[in-house]
Amino acid sequence: MVLVAGVDSSTQSCKVVVRDADTGALVRHGRAGHPDGTEVHPDAWWQALGQAVAGAGGLADVAAVAVAGQQHGMVCLDDAGVVVRPALLWNDTRSAGCAADLVAELGGGEQGARAWAEAVGLVPVASFTVAKLRWLAEHEPEHAAHTAAVCLPHDWLTWRLAGAPDPGVPGPDAPGAGGPGPGVPGAGGPGLDALVTDRGDASGTGYWSAGTGAYRRDLLRLAFGRDAVLPRVLGPAEPAGQTLAGTLIGPGTGDNAAAALGLGAGPGDVVVSIGTSGVVTAVATVPAADATGTVAGFADATGRFLPLVCTLNAARVLDATAAMLRVDHTELSRLALTAEPGAGGLVVVPYLEGERTPNRPDATGAVHGLRLATASAAHLARAAVEGMLCGLADGLDALTAHGARPDRILLIGGGAAAEAVRRIAPSILGVPVDVPEPSEYVADGAARQAAWVHTAAAAPPVWRSTRTSRYQAPAAPQVRARYAEVRDLVATRPDHSSPDHSSPDHSRPDHSSPDQGRPA
Repeated sequence: MVLVAGVDSSTQSCKVVVRDADTGALVRHGRAGHPDGTEVHPDAWWQALGQAVAGAGGLADVAAVAVAGQQHGMVCLDDAGVVVRPALLWNDTRSAGCAADLVAELGGGEQGARAWAEAVGLVPVASFTVAKLRWLAEHEPEHAAHTAAVCLPHDWLTWRLAGAPDPGVPGPDAPGAGGPGPGVPGAGGPGLDALVTDRGDASGTGYWSAGTGAYRRDLLRLAFGRDAVLPRVLGPAEPAGQTLAGTLIGPGTGDNAAAALGLGAGPGDVVVSIGTSGVVTAVATVPAADATGTVAGFADATGRFLPLVCTLNAARVLDATAAMLRVDHTELSRLALTAEPGAGGLVVVPYLEGERTPNRPDATGAVHGLRLATASAAHLARAAVEGMLCGLADGLDALTAHGARPDRILLIGGGAAAEAVRRIAPSILGVPVDVPEPSEYVADGAARQAAWVHTAAAAPPVWRSTRTSRYQAPAAPQVRARYAEVRDLVATRPDHSSPDHSSPDHSRPDHSSPDQGRPA
C-alpha cells in the first residue's frame, strides 16, 4: 500500500492525515495547535507541523506530501531567508485603509474597483496580501526595506519541507519528531529562488491573475514601492521538490481550493463552509472578475477556477450567542428550532468582528426588531442562525449572478454540525443542502494532491465517494427580505478602529469536523 500525507495548516491548528494513495482510506492522523492572534511568527507553524507529523506516525513510509494552508497571510523573508516579522494573517484588518488607497490609486470608486477586478480578479480589501504589503511599507519601513521575498503560509512550509534554512525550532525533520530524515537543514538549503506556490493560493494575493496565469508585478510595485522575489507558480500536479529523505512534495494550495479537492467538488457544485468565518465557493471553468468586490476570482487546485465569497463571521456567531444565553451548542439548536421562521421579526446582523463581505471592517453587529414578544432565548437563537445564514445566502446570490450553477450545495465546516444550521439552511439558501460526513477536508485535499503528484496522472485519483445527508425545507424568502431591510443599520466600533489584533484568532473557515469543543 502506497501512503500519502496531507497537511492543513490553518490559523488555529495544524492537522496531518496519512491516507492510502489508491483508495483514500485514512490510515492515521495527527494534530497540533497554533498560537492565537492575527499575526503569528511562521516558526510556530513549523513547530506545530513537526508535532502533528509525529502524532500521525511520521513520514518515513510516506511517498508524497502536500501542504494546504490559510490564504493571504503575508510572510516576509530577508536575503538569507530569515523571517523579517510575524506574518499578518488574513483576518488582520489593520490594512483596510491601505486597501481603499490601492483602489483609489487605480481611479477610485467603480473605476478603480473595475481596474483591479479586470487585472487580478479581485478588489483589494484588508484580507489580501497586497493590502498588507502596502501597510508594511507605510507603517514599518525598516521591515519593508529588509524584505527580499514575499510568500504565503503554505509556500513557506513547502519551502521548509524541501530543506530551506533552519528557523531554529523543531519541525518534522527534527530528531525524534517522526519526520522524513535525521537532523534539520542548515543555511546551505534552498535559497529564495526555490520558493514555489500554486495557482489557488497565488490567486488570493492581489498581484497574480487567475485569468492570465501571471504575476502583475506592476501592482506589487504599486503596493510595496518596489519589486520582490515571488514564489514560482507550479501546475496542479507539478512536484515542488523532495524532503531530505526523498519524500515527494506536491505544490500545495490554499485551504479553500484544498477543501474543494478533498470533497471532489466539480462544476455545478457549490460549497458552503461554516467555520469561524464563512465561505461560499463554486468550481467554475472560467475566471470571475467582479468589480463590486463581492466575488473573489480565485483559481482552484485542478486547473479550473474557484470564485469565492467570504464572510468574517459564521460559527463565531453561534459561539457568541450560545455564550450570551449560557447554553451549549446542542441547546442553542434546540432553542432555535422551537421559534418560528423569521423569529417574529427579530434579526441579528452578525458583523461581530467587522465584516469582509460586505466590506465593512469597522462595523459592529446589531439586533433589530426586539419586542416583548421576541425577547426570548428561542427568538434570539433563531435570529442568530438565520442572520449568519442570510449573509452566506447573499454570497450564493453573488456567485449565481457571476455564472455559478448551484446544482448541488455541500454544507461543511464545524458550524454545519449544528442541527439548527442543517435544518434552517435549506429555507434560507432556497435549495436543498447535502451535508457530507465529517472529515478533515482541507488535509484530505492536500493528500489527494500528493497522490496525484505521486502517480503523475492526468487527473487526481478517484477516491471513494463522500457519504452525504440531504436536508430540505420550504424556502423562506420573507426572512431574507427582512434581513435585507436592516443589514446596513449597524454602528461602527466606538473608536472607529479595526478589531484588537491581540485578541484570539478566529480567522478562516475550518472545513473539518469540530475538534476544539465548539464549531470552528
